[in-house]
Amino acid sequence: MKKYFISFIILFIHFSVSGQTVNKPLLTKIGAYECGKQPKQVLFSPDSSYIALPLLNDNGFDLFSLEDKKITKRISPPSSEQLGFAEGLFISSKNTFLVSQMTTGNLYEFSYPSFELLRTIPTEGEWSKFIVYNEKENLLCVSNWISNNVSVIDYETGEVINKIKTSASPRGLLFTDEGKSIVVLCFDGGKIQKFNIEDGEKLAETSIEKSAMRHIVAPSSGNKAYVSDMYYARIYEIDLNTLEILRKVKVHNNPNTIALLEDRWLFVSCRGKNNPADYTLRSPENGKIYVIDIESMSVVDSFEGGNQPTGLDISSDGSYLCFSNFQDGNIELYSFSSSEEAE
Repeated sequence: MKKYFISFIILFIHFSVSGQTVNKPLLTKIGAYECGKQPKQVLFSPDSSYIALPLLNDNGFDLFSLEDKKITKRISPPSSEQLGFAEGLFISSKNTFLVSQMTTGNLYEFSYPSFELLRTIPTEGEWSKFIVYNEKENLLCVSNWISNNVSVIDYETGEVINKIKTSASPRGLLFTDEGKSIVVLCFDGGKIQKFNIEDGEKLAETSIEKSAMRHIVAPSSGNKAYVSDMYYARIYEIDLNTLEILRKVKVHNNPNTIALLEDRWLFVSCRGKNNPADYTLRSPENGKIYVIDIESMSVVDSFEGGNQPTGLDISSDGSYLCFSNFQDGNIELYSFSSSEEAE
């Protein structure tokens, strides 16, 4: 059986919400492809030509060509021997790609599409992870897991202009209020916090004991966002003004990265059960990908991934879904077809 090349179709399952017949996305698997060790994230380039794969336990990030359907290049930034590449970010308006390295607290910026190193940006934080860009203010923000703060960096100069103190282990970040505020998820702190970007003043906070908030995304309009909580295996819908939790839905064990398709369908990579000996080892069973309809805030589909699905992204043109299997050292690629109403 040609495991990595046979396509299969996840068929529509029609269901009813509030008496209305609705649908869900149609996916076709393109294949599974080997990559470097411990792919922590996957990121589609703005033109959907490449997928960048930051590698936690390898010397840089891999580039997967969608045209060639294979890894075509390994990029090794300075200090790549220290490993620890966690997250990345394409900035389409700058034609650049940034990757964070936890072990050095640096960001490395590359040109796109040539992937030539442009500069190294120190975050002045410890275990730097998630990166977001504020187009209006021309700022970068980076969450620092160990130093419990968020670095605010002037994009033009690469200088840290402020460090916002947060609760323990900040990770997911989202700009809101037209770029004037930033929402921070605190993985060990059990909190969602909102700060003024200019002076670091705390504007709002929601606390859930023992929660492990990881990733946050928001639709293109409105004042709501969606948050993954690994401890309680839930997805929360929150109000971006008050951070109040409006609705929640249960998913599979250890939900990690989330992404929205068409501002309607929320895809969730669920790592699955932890290995009883150590959570960093292979899980006893494969993880799953969940699909949530955010209109009804209900799970409409799930399917099996590999061992510990972690990174997940949807191409900007809505054509592809990709997720990484952390312990398998591979990625899985799917294509989307148009949704259809039930007969």
